[in-house]
Amino acid sequence: MNFDFITTSQMAMIMGYSPTIVIIFIASAIVSWWVGHTMRRRFTEYSQIPIRYTGAQIAEIMLRENGIHDVQVISTPGKLTDHYDPTKRTVNLSESVYGTSTLAAAAVAAHECGHAVQHQKAYLWLTMRSKMVPAVQFAGTALNFIMIAGMLGAALFHTPMFLYVWVGLFAITTLFSFVTLPVEFDASKRALAWLGSSNLSSSIENKKAENALFWAAMTYVVAALGSLAMLIYYISMLLGRREE
Repeated sequence: MNFDFITTSQMAMIMGYSPTIVIIFIASAIVSWWVGHTMRRRFTEYSQIPIRYTGAQIAEIMLRENGIHDVQVISTPGKLTDHYDPTKRTVNLSESVYGTSTLAAAAVAAHECGHAVQHQKAYLWLTMRSKMVPAVQFAGTALNFIMIAGMLGAALFHTPMFLYVWVGLFAITTLFSFVTLPVEFDASKRALAWLGSSNLSSSIENKKAENALFWAAMTYVVAALGSLAMLIYYISMLLGRREE
């Protein structure tokens, strides 16, 4: 699932562009760009490697071989919109993955099915992440509301109470980003284990699939670390105000 949270640049706007927050934002942006660029380059490269099955077929075979018969594989509009929906029990594959017979498509499809396998086995971290969704959605909405109020001139961050609220809400989103990490890495691990045992691709192709999924997972790592850095900064700011 994708959630739209307040961006670090918007946070910097509220905080008056303090030097510390600008440094954190620039460092996070550079690392995020590099990881994202590497991921896109890998997927572009591996999208040129043909295999026998489309992404949809890979997903259907993996689900069936894992004894999952109540999950539907469907095509969803857009790019990089691939996800597993535990409420609707659907593996949603983007158009470029669903009907494409490439290594990149197979890796993405198998990864999303890895989430379905997690769901079937009641994987602890996936269960925890699912239970956090309502709180994260509320926190994201509240953070955006506070940001808009700050942009309209409300001096919220000069009020200790709102700073406490901000830190608490931001802590929820940060925790969610870290809970997401084992979920994503485990889904990739399950996908690669299945691809390796299915004989659908060669050992060399499996190594490339592993590389593609590694860089995709690293985007989550960068986001989590960037969120943690921002949270630490806000906590230090809060503690500094308490000492005044």
